[in-house]
Amino acid sequence: MVLEVPPPRESCRIKVISMGEPNVGKSCLIKRYCEEKFVTKHVVTIGIDFGVKPVQVNGEAVKVNFFDMAGANHYRDIRVEFYKDAQGVLLVFDLCNKATFDALEGWLVEAEANGLRTPAMVLCGNKLDNKKRQVEEKDAKKWAAAHNCIAYFETSAKEGNNVKSMFETLFAKVVAMR
Repeated sequence: MVLEVPPPRESCRIKVISMGEPNVGKSCLIKRYCEEKFVTKHVVTIGIDFGVKPVQVNGEAVKVNFFDMAGANHYRDIRVEFYKDAQGVLLVFDLCNKATFDALEGWLVEAEANGLRTPAMVLCGNKLDNKKRQVEEKDAKKWAAAHNCIAYFETSAKEGNNVKSMFETLFAKVVAMR
């Protein structure tokens, strides 16, 4: 008797985008998660940076397609092509720069106007390691709740604080929603 072995199941693929003003640490958060290191001499993202990371989500093989979007306004015409079909959003601001928090609403308006529809979204206040805080946790939590974020995290790409748990929470929600 010959037993047929089923073909290996292909990994689930999910699309995750990063959004936020320039210099809030979007690329550094992704690099910290994917490579477990912090790069002190970071090169500014030009347009879109793309990467793939295989992960396990609740025992399931998942390939995360990261689309790390440049925050500078002059890259808007490039960014708008990548909102459609995003299943997960990492929305980032700098805890030490209130203007980056105040700009969050504009990012959602841009994303929704260009095809973003009901993704799993986490709000991330980055640079927790910097003591010159300008945004209070209660205000960020209130904003996150009002904008249907699945969670709010305060992170440090430099030190690694809460980075892994933030991404794992986002991935689990995306996989559960598909």
